[in-house]
Amino acid sequence: MLSGTTWLTRRTLHQALLLGSFTLLTACNDAPTTANAASQPLVIEGKTMGTFYRVSLAGVDPQEEASLRDAITAQLAKDDGEISTYKPHSVLSRFNQYTGNEPQPVSADMADLVVCALRIGALTKGAMDITVGPLVNLWGFGPEKQPVKEPEQQQIDQAKAQTGLQHLTVIHKAEGQWLQKDLPGLYVDLSTVGEGYATDNLARLMERRGIRNYLVSVGGAVVSRGYNDQGKPWRVAIQKPTDQENAVQAIVDLQGHGISTSGSYRNYYEVDGKRFSHIIDPATGRPITHKLVSATVISPTATEADGWDTGLMVLGTEKALALAKQHGLAVYLITKEGDRFKTYMSPQFQAFLVNP
Repeated sequence: MLSGTTWLTRRTLHQALLLGSFTLLTACNDAPTTANAASQPLVIEGKTMGTFYRVSLAGVDPQEEASLRDAITAQLAKDDGEISTYKPHSVLSRFNQYTGNEPQPVSADMADLVVCALRIGALTKGAMDITVGPLVNLWGFGPEKQPVKEPEQQQIDQAKAQTGLQHLTVIHKAEGQWLQKDLPGLYVDLSTVGEGYATDNLARLMERRGIRNYLVSVGGAVVSRGYNDQGKPWRVAIQKPTDQENAVQAIVDLQGHGISTSGSYRNYYEVDGKRFSHIIDPATGRPITHKLVSATVISPTATEADGWDTGLMVLGTEKALALAKQHGLAVYLITKEGDRFKTYMSPQFQAFLVNP
């Protein structure tokens, strides 16, 4: 176990993170377990958006914990109330339920989130597509139940006909912001950027409270600033794509950036002996099947990292590396070659490595 190190992986509803110094968040709704608590910073943690959140703070008076917890809970509830597809009365759910073409009001933060997602979608040539919701639901990875059999091609084609980034518009004006769709069945799913969005908002909350040394995470997205309680930079350990929770693949110093990992090896189900990943390729309408099993991205914000990692996972290793080179992205990719794993990284990512 690595002191002062955060473990990072991605799995919806099934996270394995070691955040701060020694706390392990395990899957299947297990409670967090703690060891060597004397060396820990102030830690506030819990569940949100179907996953775990954790805020680790150094140099903060423990008497502030109750006030901070209330503020954190309120911020996460606000985010969930905006972008959840599981809450029928969230802002996003109401937009998805609406079948007209009149602009629908959203917050400035939510509008900025959609703009970020659309930009990454365009740069990945549609590989990261927040309108892929009908396909996500069809394959059983949305609010609807898992299918009992593989969808027919006709069903896939029908769902694909209800997708497309070109059908979604963000309107920014002095008096407000709106989302607009020109396809009645358009269903926006912001889960590919939601964890990063919530993480960035927690980081902003810490800044507003005058806290300068923190590590915050929601699910597989992490942001850090400053130093831990031992006076050392916060570090993140990227987990190997195996079932061994504490197997280290690489360790990075975020240097105030955001990081996110997307993987196809955790969140899946099997039907008739076939394994289906939760990552859907918008071009085919089907779960990805290539050898890339994990993509980690470091960006100025966790939201950007969260969007890029999904797009790279859809593209596969060669296209992902080409895109990283084209846009100067800090990426770390893991592919499965038979029973072994092979890693690739961009020069920009190497700059964040601890003892490369």
